[in-house]
Amino acid sequence: MSTQKSRSNFVSNEDISIPLFKNKWLDKLTRTHISIPVSLFILYAIGLIVYTKYTTDLSNLQVVGLFFGGWFFFTFAEYMVHKNVYHMKPKSKLRKKITYTMHGIHHDYPKDKSRLAMPPVLSIFIGTLLLLVFELILDIYSFSFLAGFLVGYAGYLLVHYTVHVFHPPNNAFKALWTNHAIHHYQNPQVLFGVSSPLWDYILGTVPKEKNARKRVEVSGGV
Repeated sequence: MSTQKSRSNFVSNEDISIPLFKNKWLDKLTRTHISIPVSLFILYAIGLIVYTKYTTDLSNLQVVGLFFGGWFFFTFAEYMVHKNVYHMKPKSKLRKKITYTMHGIHHDYPKDKSRLAMPPVLSIFIGTLLLLVFELILDIYSFSFLAGFLVGYAGYLLVHYTVHVFHPPNNAFKALWTNHAIHHYQNPQVLFGVSSPLWDYILGTVPKEKNARKRVEVSGGV
């Protein structure tokens, strides 16, 4: 049974979040170390590339093109899922419960390292489901495409973990820290791209306030 309590404008600096389920074993399944899903996705991607080379006649150029196409497609999927699934409007108690379990608790407890990535069981399920869907649509081109998608996913997980755990660097990557801090602490309806701000610019979800970035940099970021 779920134990979550959604609270508007609540943000905790605690490094451990409340249980999502009363059953401790079920709740443990909602937590993971970042290295586990990242390793799973990278190993899965390597396996897909090897499988492609041994079972298809695709050229190296085709494999590379499909790989980066899958990676690029992931940036769009990341944006759309974050915006339309994780932040969908809670029009019912069930929808509110689902969004809180998937993502709302992360906004309440952004310092909890164990909830910065999808749990391994769910990661394996989604990876398998994506393979079936992509294979149905792309046939032999699906393996290289999914490999790029999964590497993009692993990259997103690493970026998300890094911006929450470490201080921002004094280089071009600092913008990722600032963007995510604005999303968490100023306006959760903007800047849905974590690993890339590309789709925020294309689809108009960059904040219009000129001083938003300056305010969050002064406050210290995420």
